[in-house]
Amino acid sequence: MTTDTPLLDQLRQTVGAAHVLTEGDLTAYEQDWRRRVRGRALAVVRPGSTAEVAAVVRACAARGVAIVPQSGNTGLSVGSVPDDSGTQLLLSLGRMDAVRAIDRANLTLTAEAGCILQKLQATAEDAGLLYPLSLGSEGSCMLGGNLGANAGGTQVLRYGNTRELCLGLEVVTAQGEVWDGLSGLRKDNTGYDLRDLFIGSEGTLGIITAATMKLYPRPAATLTAWAAVPSLAAALELLGLAHRHLGAGLTGFEVMGQFALGLVDRHYPQMRVPLWRDTPWCVLLDSADLESEAHARAQFEQLLETALQAGCVSDAVVAESIAQARGLWHIRESIPMAQAEEGLNIKHDIAVPVSRVPDFVAETEALLTAEIPGVRLVVFGHLGDGNLHFNVQAPEGGDAAQFMRQQEARVNTLVFDAVARHQGSISAEHGIGSLKAHLLPRYKSPVALTLMRAIKQALDPQGIMNPGRVLAARD
Repeated sequence: MTTDTPLLDQLRQTVGAAHVLTEGDLTAYEQDWRRRVRGRALAVVRPGSTAEVAAVVRACAARGVAIVPQSGNTGLSVGSVPDDSGTQLLLSLGRMDAVRAIDRANLTLTAEAGCILQKLQATAEDAGLLYPLSLGSEGSCMLGGNLGANAGGTQVLRYGNTRELCLGLEVVTAQGEVWDGLSGLRKDNTGYDLRDLFIGSEGTLGIITAATMKLYPRPAATLTAWAAVPSLAAALELLGLAHRHLGAGLTGFEVMGQFALGLVDRHYPQMRVPLWRDTPWCVLLDSADLESEAHARAQFEQLLETALQAGCVSDAVVAESIAQARGLWHIRESIPMAQAEEGLNIKHDIAVPVSRVPDFVAETEALLTAEIPGVRLVVFGHLGDGNLHFNVQAPEGGDAAQFMRQQEARVNTLVFDAVARHQGSISAEHGIGSLKAHLLPRYKSPVALTLMRAIKQALDPQGIMNPGRVLAARD
């Protein structure tokens, strides 16, 4: 491993020798969550405060040493692990996990970047409030990563992405200065919105160390239903009915293809997936009601009755308890794990306008099955906001590793070109990272890229903040 002894000695004095890791098993820091890439860090540094983060950045900036910020390391775009050069510093924010304040009157919570999402949810619940961000990785992902990738999750339809939940940030700049923007204001028109600039930037402009997030009143009741639908067009019709019947109470609307649910049934038969065998698609709906459970159930039953009569739903079940509702959601959240059990696969986190989802899926499925006979498509995701996980599994019985090597680039081009034709995005909620950075020039306008590069140059002129992520290095 390459070392810079004067730098590491300085960092040991700054954060404590126990928090500068250079030996032993560093896999948890150096390998991405999907185990696609294993890098090599100059050192793993674990600061315990914003002041320590700033001091680490200043020391690295003085020597031109690149910094890779990392929170929970649950990302899917290879954006938070070092490259294999042994020259990049891995800055882990896991020790910074304090909830600094809750303002019940302002409905806000201020917490540090290393706070695990589940802890934020529990803290809000203990205060009688709701922090609505919900992800499959909520037991290990952290606030800093949620903000860095502008995470979405299952309740975007009602509450928005992480960007919409954030009111203020504390950021350490590429020069090691601290911007304290932790305002809980909902209205502040005093210049450029620096907060939105850093959210979704994946650590390439600065390091988010804390944030002030929105909270909401806890609903009086939540209900969950699972519906079988004959087509994606029918699912869209059901979505329209749900908007009309439930209004702002509609918090989640997930769609799951038959093959995706079949994988869950195959690998986790104890989950007892409902209704999937006789329908091409199933929909999972969530509703939150501020009035009462009786009112929520009456609205839900009226919605489903109307949908059954309209023919956009062929059958449905409504969860009768919190445990049943959690069970239904666990099925949905188990699709990625079941897909991993089935073997290596090509993942796509795309978005198209909601109205274009049926045409996009039909067109892209036809292209892929013509190109690769026997290919299997694992399609599921947040239909309510147009975000699909359009994943591609190797033909059954084939060599999955060989399939990945030979077909991934071609499959990505077919899928992303179709996304572009339908005016969509090649990354909806997982970020760009290093995995897709080389693709942006093909799918992002030259003007947008020029503006992005200008911002990067202005805020990080040395190029030390997570280099090679989001914006690929120019030749």
